Amino acid sequence: MKKQTFGVHPVVPLSAAVRAGDYIHLSGQVPFTADGMLVVGDIEVQTRQVLDNIAAVLKQAGAALDDVVKTTIWLSDPTDFQRFNAVYGEYFAQNPPARSCVAGRLMVNAKVEVEALAYKPLA
Repeated sequence: MKKQTFGVHPVVPLSAAVRAGDYIHLSGQVPFTADGMLVVGDIEVQTRQVLDNIAAVLKQAGAALDDVVKTTIWLSDPTDFQRFNAVYGEYFAQNPPARSCVAGRLMVNAKVEVEALAYKPLA
C-alpha cells in the first residue's frame, strides 16, 4: 500500500495527515494559524481554529469533515468540556464521528487538541 503525506512540518518530525489506502490519519491539531502562531482566546475560539485546521488538511487530502469517522480530543481544562462540545457540535451536526475526550496537559500552551481519522475511498 502506498502512503501519501500532507502538511509535513518543517521542524517537528510529523505530517499533518497521512493517507493509507482509504483512510486519512490526522495528527493532533492545536490552534495554530497557517503562519504558526498560536491563537489566543477562549475554548470556543481555539476549538474553531482547530476544527478549521482539520477541515483544511482534509481538503488537501481530498476529503471533508463529513468523512471523519473518529476523533480523539484532549482538553487542558475539563471545565471547558461543555463549551467545547457546543462548538464541536456545530462542525459535526449530522452523523457525528465516534470520539474520545480526555483532560490532560498539552505539549503547547493551548486549551484543546483534536486528532481525527477519516474514511474516504480512493477513486
